[in-house]
Amino acid sequence: MIFNHSSMYSVIVILLVFSRTSFEVSSSSIGSRSILRQIGDDTVNSGFHDVVVELNDTIFKDVLRETPANFALVEFFAHWCPACRNYKPHYEKVARIFNGPDAAHPGILLMARVDCASKINAKLCDRFSVDRYPMLLWSRPDKFASVTAWDGKDGDITSIKDGRTAERLLDWINKKMNSSYNFDDKKYEHEHLQSKALVHEQIAQAVYDVEEATSSAFDIILRHKMIKPGTKASLVRFLQLITAHHPSRRCRKGSAEILVNFDDLYPPEIMSDNKEKGISENATNILGSFQICGKHVPRGYWMFCRGSKNDTRGFSCGLWVLLHSLSVKIEDGESHMAFTTICDFIHNFFLCEECRIHFFDMCSRVNTPLNSTRDFALWLWDVHNKVNARLSKEEAAMETGDPNYPKMIWPLKELCPSCHLSLISKSDVSSQVNWDKEEVFKFLASYYGKTLHSVYKDKDLLTQDVDQHSHSEEQMASTNPFVVSIGAALALAVASAAFGALTCYWRCHQKSRKPRRSWN
Repeated sequence: MIFNHSSMYSVIVILLVFSRTSFEVSSSSIGSRSILRQIGDDTVNSGFHDVVVELNDTIFKDVLRETPANFALVEFFAHWCPACRNYKPHYEKVARIFNGPDAAHPGILLMARVDCASKINAKLCDRFSVDRYPMLLWSRPDKFASVTAWDGKDGDITSIKDGRTAERLLDWINKKMNSSYNFDDKKYEHEHLQSKALVHEQIAQAVYDVEEATSSAFDIILRHKMIKPGTKASLVRFLQLITAHHPSRRCRKGSAEILVNFDDLYPPEIMSDNKEKGISENATNILGSFQICGKHVPRGYWMFCRGSKNDTRGFSCGLWVLLHSLSVKIEDGESHMAFTTICDFIHNFFLCEECRIHFFDMCSRVNTPLNSTRDFALWLWDVHNKVNARLSKEEAAMETGDPNYPKMIWPLKELCPSCHLSLISKSDVSSQVNWDKEEVFKFLASYYGKTLHSVYKDKDLLTQDVDQHSHSEEQMASTNPFVVSIGAALALAVASAAFGALTCYWRCHQKSRKPRRSWN
């Protein structure tokens, strides 16, 4: 190609203008946040990290389908728009009430934003007929995720016209939700704390906490390099159990993918040659990329398991809910195998030493097999009450308990009146009530079975898998070293079959073997 002097001069001018514009845009994007927050008045706080969720067309549907929030607010903007840059601190100020680990009211409203100036989002912004910047739309998350074309006439999606300052936007939200949220609301000081434990339907929100706890437990195992020859089998059995019976479909799928690739990451010969150190750093990093409950978990906050103080409830509550859910979902034939699996998992991977020893001691006291779902569910319920009895005394003496959630016998009479026959005077907290155990089991099965799943979006995920896969396949391929869609499905069947085979093996040998007091 030949350039004359005139065309070469034009190219140089264009390049100079482009480089100058790029520098100004990048400088503005870096510095505008701090400048805007410094010159802003008291209506916009400074010194905070961004908490608004940045969305693009690749992850838009996934994030909105999977959020536990009941409502979503999406800002469509352009990064080159001065009004959008000026509005960002106001939007962030409101978002800090609802988004992020320090939010006063998490899990209620998801606040997100989409950059329509980014080429990847062109079709997404067209679907929502974006005709101005910034543009705020309000709806249910599932509604946002299902939109193919919105022309402004669908009443399920509302365009917010009067939200140009943080105060005006929060006022609009409060009117829409009939609420009284405030910028001065503090973390752990929200109005639902006292009543949460007494409302049967609230357990439905715990599905998200079970996901959070599962992801956190997996992260702890990797971070502390706890997978070694002596613990590998215990972890595999637990992964098989949750692949078949975890209340969250996302966690079942994630566990299945890990199982499919487990022997590739931890070949037996490597484990035997590295007994003390455990798995390699590279294997740990690869396994960590699987994200056992999905790429948007952990979220960094708790809902049903949120305490009134930063260091109460949370992870331990989520883990208990998971164990209770497993106890009522298994079949009679797998109940004792599930019991040994959970006992071994806590023994090998729960880092709280005193709690671990106490739990495993109660496992070791079981002298006869737990041959039914009822037996296992009631055993775990009794263990939980005994743990509460021990901790309530210690927390009362040290004043370390949660004042809004003191440890107590459970279920409360308000939750299950038929479970309580009469009070009797004994020191052990689980024996202070004369229980109708048939009613207790019915309550457990309903509470941790049907009710726990009642508002979960599994039914949506089941019907949207094909569509979801088409949007996320490219991203998964770039971030996950193993993409095993067919294998993950196969692992679900393998895990169930393996669990059944182990159960049959145990049944065939139980008559010729003496009951053991512990399972290592």
